[in-house]
Formats: sequence, C-alpha cells, structure tokens
Amino acid sequence: MPFGEVVCGAPGSGKSTYCYGKHQLFSALQRPISIVNLDPANENIPYPCAIDISSLIALQDAMDAHGLGPNGGMLYCMEYLEANFDWLESRLNEL
Repeated sequence: MPFGEVVCGAPGSGKSTYCYGKHQLFSALQRPISIVNLDPANENIPYPCAIDISSLIALQDAMDAHGLGPNGGMLYCMEYLEANFDWLESRLNEL
C-alpha cells in the first residue's frame, strides 16, 4: 500500500536535507521512493524528483511576469497550482 509524507517548514529549516537523507536511505535499502517537490522557490534540488512544480511554474518566473516580491510570488504560485490541480493530480496518478 503506497503512503506519503508531507514535509513542510520555514526556509532553511532542513526540508531538503531531510528529503535527501530519505532518498539516500531508501536507495540504499533498494526501496522505491518518489519525491514530489511543491516548492516553486527550490531551484537546486540534490535528489531526483518524480514531480517538480517548477515544470509548471517557478517563483522567479511569477515574480518577473507580475512584478511581485517573494511572498506575493509564492502566493501566486500556490494559487496557480490550485487552479491547475489537474496537472498535479494526473502526475500523482501516474505514480
């Protein structure tokens, strides 16, 4: 039975480090893992992502296109993901 884990926290709190460690552990144990990145500001991901929101929208692109700062850009990206939830849902179904 598949299951998921949501990792959230403030910038710099260790989310990427935790996910990278999880990826290394599961890889060493030869267990399947699919990481989904829903952070449009995370540009340098040291592990493979099965789904990456930056293929839908990236924070810098939203900021540039709409003249937004980082906070407004993040809100825009999350609203854009909500409006295009079928994009995420179809990719999750593939997993």
